[in-house]
Amino acid sequence: MRVPSPKAPAASESHSTTLIGSVQRAMRLLEAVAARGHGAPAKQLARDTGIALPTAYHLLRTLTHEGYLHRDKGLFFLGEAAERLSSSGAQQKRRSTVSDALAQWRDTIGAPVYYAIYRDGEIKVMSVADSPGSPAVEEWADFRETGHAHAVGQCLLSQLDEADRRDHLDRYPVQAITPYTVRDEQTLLRRLDRIGRREPVVERQEYVLGTVCAALPLTIGATVATMAISLPFHQAGRLLPAARQLQDEMGRLLGTLALSISI
Repeated sequence: MRVPSPKAPAASESHSTTLIGSVQRAMRLLEAVAARGHGAPAKQLARDTGIALPTAYHLLRTLTHEGYLHRDKGLFFLGEAAERLSSSGAQQKRRSTVSDALAQWRDTIGAPVYYAIYRDGEIKVMSVADSPGSPAVEEWADFRETGHAHAVGQCLLSQLDEADRRDHLDRYPVQAITPYTVRDEQTLLRRLDRIGRREPVVERQEYVLGTVCAALPLTIGATVATMAISLPFHQAGRLLPAARQLQDEMGRLLGTLALSISI
């Protein structure tokens, strides 16, 4: 007589064996604590999650020991470790918002788009959206040290007060890196003083030969920032119209950018 082969376990049974019940219960407790902003005792959290009280006590003690919860007067609250996870996720979301906006503007305008800030005395390029058909400018000379020579740096420096601007130039003196670079500090300072608060800063072949750039000031709160585009020199005629187009696009998303810009 042929002996039937053992039945293969059902897909749901197989899947369930890969899950760790204690981790699931711990996650449910964290969610329950997060839902109660004013804290909650162990008994309440056990009821909220349907977890047996002894098990809930054990998991809550473990989560508190690891820093994901903290206990105060018998109530459990989210701890520093959980808050770090939350802020990290929020930061990633804000960065994604800016990156998505840059990619959209790159496709709309047909030029690489740059986002940079001035923080802790330094020029920092935070994000660039380019494509094979619209490549970004190659950083052949350190962007931090050559802020006087490119539109991004000039735009950021124009937004600083006199003391911060002079401090930057003391650390990174003006020097010619192409035949078109501004020649001395006084000429640069006069140029920066003439830049309007909402006017694009235009630079033609001052940082790299064969390229023109325009940068737009973006000051939100204490954050000094800029959005910029670059084009090959033979397209210089469309630089200002493209910069105005970027300015319009920025205006439509300004509220969203204001929440995302300090990253």
